[in-house]
Amino acid sequence: MRSVLALALAVSALLAQPQAESLLKNAITLHQSGDYSGAIRLYRQYLKVRPDSLDALSNLGAALAHEGRFTEAIAEYNRALKIQPKNPQALANLALAYYKTGRISEAREKLETVHPLLPNNQQVAFLLADCYLRLGDYQKAIALLDPWEKEMPNDPGLSYLLGTALIRDQQTERGSQVIDRILRHGDSAEARLLLATAKLNAHDIPAAREDLEKAIELNPRLPEAHSYLGLAMLNAGDFDAAAAAFHAELQLDPYNFTAVLQLGMLAKRDQRFDQALSLFERSLALHPKDSAVEYQIATVELATDKVEQARRRLEKLVQESPQFLEAHVSLATVYYRLKQREDGDRERAIVRQLTADEETKKAAGK
Repeated sequence: MRSVLALALAVSALLAQPQAESLLKNAITLHQSGDYSGAIRLYRQYLKVRPDSLDALSNLGAALAHEGRFTEAIAEYNRALKIQPKNPQALANLALAYYKTGRISEAREKLETVHPLLPNNQQVAFLLADCYLRLGDYQKAIALLDPWEKEMPNDPGLSYLLGTALIRDQQTERGSQVIDRILRHGDSAEARLLLATAKLNAHDIPAAREDLEKAIELNPRLPEAHSYLGLAMLNAGDFDAAAAAFHAELQLDPYNFTAVLQLGMLAKRDQRFDQALSLFERSLALHPKDSAVEYQIATVELATDKVEQARRRLEKLVQESPQFLEAHVSLATVYYRLKQREDGDRERAIVRQLTADEETKKAAGK
C-alpha cells in the first residue's frame, strides 16, 4: 500500500511540474508588463508548489515592494535569504526595502554584507553611503565615495553625496570644492542645501536660512531641505516656524530622523510629555541604540516622576557611554531623589572630572 501511495505522489508531482512552470512564466510576464497585483497572485500560487524557489521569492518581494507593501516584501526577501544567505540580489532588495521604511540601521547592515559581493555596483555603493550619512557616519561615507569620485568626478549624484558628507564632517575646504563643481552646472537646490549646511556649521544662521529658502523654492521636495530649515529656525529662536518646517519634512519623508527628534524636543520644551515620549520612541526606532535619544527619553521619565525607569535607563547609558556628561548629571539627580546619597556623590565627582577634562582640552586647543 505504501509503495502505491508513494508512486501516486510521484506521478502527481510530475504532472504538477509543467503547470507550476507555466504559473511562474505567466507571473514573470505580468511582472514585466507592470501588472504587479496579478504577478503577486501567480507567484504565491507557484510558491505553494515550489516553496523553495529563490527566484520566485525574490521576484515576489520585488513586486510587493513596487506596490508599497514593504513589510510583506521584507518577509519574502528573508525567506529567500534562508535558502541562500549571501544572494546579492536578495540582500540588495532587502536593504532597499529597509531603507524605504526608515529602518536605516538594518539597511546599512545588509548593504555592508552585499557591497563586498558587488563592489562595482554603483547603486549599492551610493545607497550605503546615504545610509552612513543618515546615521552620522560621515567619514565612512567619504571613504566609500572617494574611489568613485576618481572614476566619475562630474556625476551630480555622487558630487551631492560626497559634498554633503564633507560639509557635515567639517571638511569645509574640500566640501567647498565639490560645491563649486556643482555650481558650474548652474544654480540648483542641491548646491543651495550644501551651502546652507556649511553656513549652519559656521553659525551664520541668516545666510543659511536664505539659502535653504531658495533651495526649497527651486525644489520643494528636496530631501532634508525642510529639516535643515527647521534647524536654522531653532537656532534663530523661532520655534513655531521650526515646528512647521519639521512637519513639512515629515510630509515628504515620514522617516526623517532629525525632524522626528526635534519635534520631540519641542514637545518636551512645551511640557507635552506624552507626545515627546512618543516622538522619542519613534526616533529610537529609526536610530536604534542612539544614546542622545535614550537620554531624552530618560529626561521625560524623570520629568514625569518615573524615577526608577529613568535610573535604569541612565545607568545603562553611562555604562555604554562613560563620557556622556549630561547623562551623569541627570543620574546624580536621580540618585539624590531616591535618597542614594553615596551614589549621587559618586556621579557628581565623575561630572567634575569630565568637566575638568573638557576644559583642559579646550585650553589645549587654544
